[in-house]
Amino acid sequence: MNGYLALAISAARRAALILMDYYDKKIDISYKSSHYDWVTSADIESEKTIVSFLKEQFPEHNILAEENKYPQSDSEYTWVIDPLDGTINFAHSIPQFCISIALVKKTTIQLGLVYDPVKDELFCAEKGKGANLNRQKIKVSKTDSLYNALLTTGFYYDRDEQMIKTLENIKKFFKAGIVGIRRFGSAALDLCNVACGRGDGFWEFSLSPWDFAAGKLIVEEAGGKISNNKGKTVPLKPSFIVASNRKIHDEMLKLLK
Repeated sequence: MNGYLALAISAARRAALILMDYYDKKIDISYKSSHYDWVTSADIESEKTIVSFLKEQFPEHNILAEENKYPQSDSEYTWVIDPLDGTINFAHSIPQFCISIALVKKTTIQLGLVYDPVKDELFCAEKGKGANLNRQKIKVSKTDSLYNALLTTGFYYDRDEQMIKTLENIKKFFKAGIVGIRRFGSAALDLCNVACGRGDGFWEFSLSPWDFAAGKLIVEEAGGKISNNKGKTVPLKPSFIVASNRKIHDEMLKLLK
């Protein structure tokens, strides 16, 4: 395990202590872009803990995180952080949330980790070294047709056009005869579920880099594939995300274009 990953894990575990201290308690909720875009004191404190720890280790590195903007340097390294993915689940004491941290060098994701503190599941990947769940190698599923696939999706904060399109896609997938669709409320964990074979594919209309950066590398290092709905490479900016075990990717794209 390289030094960067070990320190990122340490940061995530420190933040997890904060989340679990808040979990299942009444917490203050405020709203960001809309009534559906929640932030809590747990999000804020978790991010402060992660950023403070990483800045102590790498003061010159850039930070791209969900809750705050940070001064940018000319460093080629950027930490991409979601201090609490699944905030609405968390606020309702639903045990489906996580911490997501990725390290990007220029435009290439070098490492990613997603930590679920309730299940104590730590998903990790380093570029070119495969993906792991609690230090055990993971691989995507072997499902080779959409007909036999279990998919997951997410609903963005947009309740207009994007929601309508998501519901239309759900209809298309069910007409294609898939096994089922799940909606768990944490994109980072949805991607990890694809990576370890718990699901065969995932899509969502608009995810921010902190939602998908770590999960993207974990899926790819587990043998899966990620693109936008046109089959193009996903940049580190808000994007349509399609993830799969690779075998059903083209079939998914045909319905999502």
